[in-house]
Amino acid sequence: MTSTGLDALKSAIPDYAKDLRLNLGSVVGDSPLSPQRLWGTVLVCAIASRSRAVLLALGPEARARLSPGAYTAARSAAATMAMNNVFHRTRHLLSDPEYGKLRAGLRVNVLGDPGVERIDYELWSLAVSAVNGCGLCLDSHERVLRGAGVDRETIQEAFKIASVIQAVGTTLDAEAVLAEAAGAG
Repeated sequence: MTSTGLDALKSAIPDYAKDLRLNLGSVVGDSPLSPQRLWGTVLVCAIASRSRAVLLALGPEARARLSPGAYTAARSAAATMAMNNVFHRTRHLLSDPEYGKLRAGLRVNVLGDPGVERIDYELWSLAVSAVNGCGLCLDSHERVLRGAGVDRETIQEAFKIASVIQAVGTTLDAEAVLAEAAGAG
C-alpha cells in the first residue's frame, strides 16, 4: 500500500527506532481489519496520541479513506473516550469505592447513534482506551465486542495499532524537543 502521509511518517522515524517504522508499516499496510475499521482506528489513535506530527500525517489520509459519517464518528469516539477514560480511570484509581456508586452525570448521547456500526465505534473506543490506559473502559469495550462475536485477534489488532501509533508519536515528539534543545545549546 502506498500512502503519502504514512510514507512521510515512516521516513521521519529515526533509525534507532526502525522497529517502529516496520511495525507502523505492518499494522497499517497489512492489517486484517476492514478499511473503515482500520482507518477509524488509525484516526482515533492519532488523535489520542496527542502528537501533532502523527495527526498531521495520518489525519488527512484517514479522512480520504473514511466516509464523512465514519470520519465524524471516529472523531466523536476519540472525544468521548478522552473524557470517559479520565473519569473512569480516576474513579477506579481512587481508594474510596464510594465514587463508583455515584452517578457519573456525563453526557454521551453519541452512543445512541454513533453514525457507524456499533462494533466499529466500540473497537475505536477500545483503541483510545488503550492509548489512555483506562482498564475499566478497556474491560467494558472488550466485553461488548466479545459479546457481539468479535474475535480476540480483531480486538488485539486495534490495541496493536494503538501501541504503535502511540510509540511513533512519543518518539517523534521527543526527537523534535531534542532537536530544539540541541539548537538552543
